[in-house]
Amino acid sequence: METFFSFLEKRIDDCSSLLCIGLDPHITDLEYPSATAAFEFCVKLVRQTAPYAAAFKPNAAFFEQFGAEGWTALKQVIHVIQDESQRQGSMIPVILDAKRGDISSTAEAYAASAFQTLGAHCITLSPYLGKDSIDPFLKNQEKGVFLLCKTSNPGSSDLQDILLQDGDLLYERVARLAQSWNTKNNIGLVVGATQPEALARIRAIVPDLWFLSPGIGAQGGDLEIALKAGLRKDGKGMLLPVSRGISRANSPAHAAADLRDQIINFKLSQSR
Repeated sequence: METFFSFLEKRIDDCSSLLCIGLDPHITDLEYPSATAAFEFCVKLVRQTAPYAAAFKPNAAFFEQFGAEGWTALKQVIHVIQDESQRQGSMIPVILDAKRGDISSTAEAYAASAFQTLGAHCITLSPYLGKDSIDPFLKNQEKGVFLLCKTSNPGSSDLQDILLQDGDLLYERVARLAQSWNTKNNIGLVVGATQPEALARIRAIVPDLWFLSPGIGAQGGDLEIALKAGLRKDGKGMLLPVSRGISRANSPAHAAADLRDQIINFKLSQSR
């Protein structure tokens, strides 16, 4: 039976890419500050980079700042990605970067919003409230979640590196829990590409789980170091989200193609 990650792997095989294109319409990048301009910015980026995208990751915050019109624009962007998928004959997953996390009754509403109203295929979640807070997102195995584990921001160590009594760091406990909860093959982990030591430690704990690993480019993560630490033995298991490094390039298509090729070349070098 199909699961979110089996869909993702099909797309990766189709496009030979582990690149996840971030759709972050910063106001400073728009012609004017409006939901319409955010939509136009994202549509242009989608159409230029779709051949190289294993997935797209719209960040909900950059749409929510425009109120109800922004929410409508986000839904329309997801529809454009679905149309682009049909043109290519290959489903490009949409990962909604929303970092939700709340009690189960509220989580039910968040899940309906992400998967039914917006049409996303996957969402980022905080696991801090425990398994019952993510269960509503896991009911349909064709929908996926990436749980925040070891994030790419400098302050991640404030909580995520706390040493527990059993010797685990807190982020290692999250990884172990995710492994035990992944009964439908629809749970992955957010592990920042800026954290290569954590990438390697988590990969040792969960050899099969998928990672969403932001931080390449603007946040200073090194592509080859991150890939070496986080890839599975089969050369998969990581999605690398890049937003500003592509959207602010003179040619987003060329920037996406170049990153895709760098990933391919690294994998080839490791297989020799």
